[in-house]
Amino acid sequence: MRLLSTIKAATRCCSNRLVAGHFSQADRRGVRPGGEELRRLRLDDLAPTPRLELLFGLSPCLLALRAARRRVSRLLLQAGRAGLHGERAELLRAAEARDIPVLRPRRQKLDALCHYQVHQGVCMEVTPLRPRPYTEAGEASPGDDPQQLWLVLEGLQDPRNLGAVLRTAHFLGVDKIISSRRNSCPLTPVVSKASAGAMEVMDVFCSDDLAGFLQAKARQGWLIAGTVGSPASELSQSSEIPVTSCLEFLWDRPTLLVLGNEGSGLSQEVQASCQLLLTVLPGCQLPPGLESLNVSVAAGILLHSICSQRKGFPAEEERRQLLQDPPAMSEGLRVAPHPGLSLGSEKERHKGG
Repeated sequence: MRLLSTIKAATRCCSNRLVAGHFSQADRRGVRPGGEELRRLRLDDLAPTPRLELLFGLSPCLLALRAARRRVSRLLLQAGRAGLHGERAELLRAAEARDIPVLRPRRQKLDALCHYQVHQGVCMEVTPLRPRPYTEAGEASPGDDPQQLWLVLEGLQDPRNLGAVLRTAHFLGVDKIISSRRNSCPLTPVVSKASAGAMEVMDVFCSDDLAGFLQAKARQGWLIAGTVGSPASELSQSSEIPVTSCLEFLWDRPTLLVLGNEGSGLSQEVQASCQLLLTVLPGCQLPPGLESLNVSVAAGILLHSICSQRKGFPAEEERRQLLQDPPAMSEGLRVAPHPGLSLGSEKERHKGG
């Protein structure tokens, strides 16, 4: 047995020396170990492939291409459509200009790839978008512009709610979006579709310590305005934070509007960091369970009530004059164009009417 063990040890030693000698000679000759096939393999081929996701819908895909913040692997356009016109043609031209491969699968294939979401015959394989650290948002001094508005989101988890909030915020001109990193919905393709592509062109930032972030902004002179559904049910009797109807709120300094989770609202720590709580008052007596609004609906009402005070918004006097002295029906109703409404949409509406 001892002789057998000695022979095995000697065999392993010789093998190791032969292998080492082979690689040493290969190194001296400048030959890459592993043979000719491995030698021809480029280092780029060994790089890990980033995880891709499937963006779907015409507006999200088109805005993602325009913004150029994602790496696009390929564009999928539904086969069988009689020509490509308008935005679909623009999408195809943009993809070809960037040498993005274009495939034409049938609708059944796109349905399966999108898990039967509404894709409008357009999908793209893209790298994910992620919120950026709030430290990259840049410092804005309250003295720069008294009508700065940042939207802060704590723990929004429904992707369609998040998408609707982003769309409204972009439409009404919110300056920045800050989200809590924990317990928040990521920036998924469903969020992008629900936002009609607004997610693709907006900067969304995140913070690990939302309460600390709010307290720091308060020390800089910002107003921290939280939100509450039903003041009677969501605030303790000992709370000293004033509650104000959004219709009575005066926007006279830079403000951070804070929205909470769909079910539980603002956490106690974040609510304690607020200097004021805004609410949307109901127009009638509500039964239990209906005391609050969906978060995306509440966001729209709150943001509009604030942003309508912004300089350059359609003037109150113009709206009042239009209501008091409407033009003759034969002349047709002419509405002053809204900043968020394109001229093309206005023309199409008059054409249809």
